[in-house]
This record gives sequence, C-alpha cells and structure tokens, in this order.
Amino acid sequence: MSAPLLELAGVSRLYQMGSETIHALREVSFRVMAGEYLGIVGSSGSGKSTLLNILGCLDTPSAGTYRLRGKDVRGLSDDALSDLRNREIGFVFQTFQLLARTSALENVELPLVYRGIRAAERRRRARDALARVGLARRMRHRPNELSGGQRQRVAIARALVAQPSILLADEPTGNLDSTTGREILELFSELHEAGNTLILVTHEPTIAAQCPRALRMADGEIIHDGPGAQVVADLVAAQAAGAPA
Repeated sequence: MSAPLLELAGVSRLYQMGSETIHALREVSFRVMAGEYLGIVGSSGSGKSTLLNILGCLDTPSAGTYRLRGKDVRGLSDDALSDLRNREIGFVFQTFQLLARTSALENVELPLVYRGIRAAERRRRARDALARVGLARRMRHRPNELSGGQRQRVAIARALVAQPSILLADEPTGNLDSTTGREILELFSELHEAGNTLILVTHEPTIAAQCPRALRMADGEIIHDGPGAQVVADLVAAQAAGAPA
C-alpha cells in the first residue's frame, strides 16, 4: 500500500489568551492519499480554519505529528516551512488575493518568480495554467476587467502553476453567486479527475456533500469521516435531532 501524501496523528493546537487556554484542535488524526478530494465542513469555531493553517504549513501543531510527504513539519524553521509551502502547496482563497495592477498572466506567474524560474519558462507555464482553467482568451486582462468567477479561475491557475502536491481551497465560492460557484466546483471536480489532490474547507453542507470524502468538525474534533453525502446526511440528522452542528 502506498504511503499517504499527508498524515496527522493526534494533532492538537492550543492558544493562550491571558490566563485562558483555547483548545482549537483536539487530537485530530487522519490521512490523505495522493489524488483524493476531501471536504472539511464545520460551523464557525469548529476548528476548520486552524486545521487549514496547519495543513498549509502556516501554523504548526502544539502536540501530535503532521507529516507531509513523510516530513514532520514540527521543528522546521520558518524558512524551511516557507520552502515547503512553495514546493508542495497551492492556495485558493475566498477573496482571490490577486494583484490589481497586473494582468492575469502576470498574477499566475508570481509563484514561479519566487522559485527563480526563467521568464520564458514562467510565461509558458502560466499560459498553460490559464488555458487549463478556461481563460486562454483573458490572459492580458487585469482583475478589475474580469468577473468574480474569472478572478477565482485566475487564482486557481496561480495555485496550480507550480504543480503543487496539494491544492487547498478556503471557502472558494464564498464571494460568488450560486451559478458561478457551481462552475468553480465543477472545475475542482475536473481537476480531481485529472489526478490533483484537493482539500476544500467550507461551512456549507451542500458543498461538502459534493466531495467524494468529507470530514465534519465540531469543537476542534473530527465528528465524522466518510463519503461527503453521508457526512452531510449525518449532519442534517443531528441538526434535526437538536444536536450541535
């Protein structure tokens, strides 16, 4: 059996606020294999944002182990974590986070600049990434000349251009209308079918239900890990019974 792409074992994250200790994550354990499409669903305060930060190497566990491609991220220096993020992880955010005064093509090239890749190769790879998300005819447009859905596609192309091991999407449809949101989710499904590993964080059960696998979180713990549709059905049943979401 192949090794997992990432693995969390007993991961906890504590924050100290004055004299109070906040348990943001409590002994979270799960694995993700290469090529999986995982949804993480939970309400505000469930721990999903803290978990996303740890998965993205933006934060490290207070206890437990997080291994990415077999490498334990605890104890890595800030420079080593930054290098790991740059090589292994692509981020897609709710707010797009594009540079307003540069073209779609230049926005997508940016991660390759940090890798020291030569200009001609950067341009070729950025063109390919934009074509892959359906924006071959919008490469020269700036963000203010694009729709919300097109801007999110630029953000996805930027996340993909460095060929990361994992694509992390944080509420990627949160600023989009329902029709455009469905188009972005369809694009994620296409990326998954092409072999990409995706982890999507959402507070919307209807989105988590479309993921082949989902984790439901509450109070810093994983409540259910299974097929997305089943996890959401369990959530709806719990809510109907008056249990916390």
